[in-house]
Amino acid sequence: MSTPDLRRLWVRLAQAAGLVAIGLLAVFDLRFGVPESLAALVLLVVRMGLAVATVPLWLPVHRLGSRLLPWAALALSCASLAVTAAIVVLSDGSYLIGGSWGLAESAGLLGVVFVVTRWGAPRLAPWAAVAAGLAVAALPLRVGTENLLVIFGLLQVIAAAGAAGVGLYLRIVAAGRERAIALVRAEQRAEFARDLHDFIAHHVTGIVVQAQGARFVAEQDPRRVIVALEQIERAGAETMASMRRMVGVLRNPDAPPDAPLAPLAGVTELAPLVTGFNGTANAPARLHLDGDLDGLPVEVSTSAYRVVMEGLTNTRQHAPDARSVDVAVRRTPDWLLVRVADDGASPRTAPARGHGFGLIGLTERVRALGGTITAGPGVAGGWVLDAAFPLQVGR
Repeated sequence: MSTPDLRRLWVRLAQAAGLVAIGLLAVFDLRFGVPESLAALVLLVVRMGLAVATVPLWLPVHRLGSRLLPWAALALSCASLAVTAAIVVLSDGSYLIGGSWGLAESAGLLGVVFVVTRWGAPRLAPWAAVAAGLAVAALPLRVGTENLLVIFGLLQVIAAAGAAGVGLYLRIVAAGRERAIALVRAEQRAEFARDLHDFIAHHVTGIVVQAQGARFVAEQDPRRVIVALEQIERAGAETMASMRRMVGVLRNPDAPPDAPLAPLAGVTELAPLVTGFNGTANAPARLHLDGDLDGLPVEVSTSAYRVVMEGLTNTRQHAPDARSVDVAVRRTPDWLLVRVADDGASPRTAPARGHGFGLIGLTERVRALGGTITAGPGVAGGWVLDAAFPLQVGR
């Protein structure tokens, strides 16, 4: 089971547990809140209705910044406060209900405080959370104003503050991770653009030199001009394809401009990379090359190099018990296929779910080229990083 599926399973189990808890508390409320009059029966039905009304607020998975959620929480909290006030006023010293003040409603409102703080729109969420907290604090007043009930009200305030604190903490953690992911993607786009900048500059320079040479030999050997023009055409087509990709990468405004140039490393440098890995790792890496790897588009070549580098780094960091690593690069007429597989037995999750963001940035780079990349446990064990790059896009 993949990590997202496992996370969804835990969310569903938590929701099921919440429903069971609300149900048990509702049974408790009914057992110790037997109505003795018509007014008490009506109030019991209203209280049960308020408890049930909290479920549609905290049970679904909301989107971040939801505006409907805080408004619904405000309406529900005001209704709960109104019922509490009506009970206090109508009781006139002799309370219409006894026993439980509504534990199911208390638990439901605490869940509302949590989800509003975690998912609600920033401007509305604080007001909705405060209103729900006040409604929770006032619930014990439905059965009396004794000191013990006031203490219970204060305890429910503390519980509401704890629910709000947990929701706020999770919101801050999620926001921090989103910012980190956005930064990694922006840096990856900038690095990709630097590579393409170098490639374009190289080919444009070559086109200029070849055009100058063709003009020089035109009068002496016209047939050589045809060869030069074919080379210029091929270099121009590759440059145009790379420029289109670069424009697509830089179209996102988050990409930082004017980044410094960086040296390129491609599939021709994989052998030194694997040799360097073998000098520092316990597991020897074996390099398998299949097909003609010369003449690859530079953006594909450099991205394939980074896939291998990410795979070897992952093995070094997360598979200390691995005995071997296989690095395979295969070229077909339409695709460049890259695989890094180790036989480590240590349990691992996808790098994108851990502390590092290497796979996230790499995914951004591969998808910008129209390729695919996957990482996960291998069929026979270990860990496998696969990437596929199309070779005919934009040609």
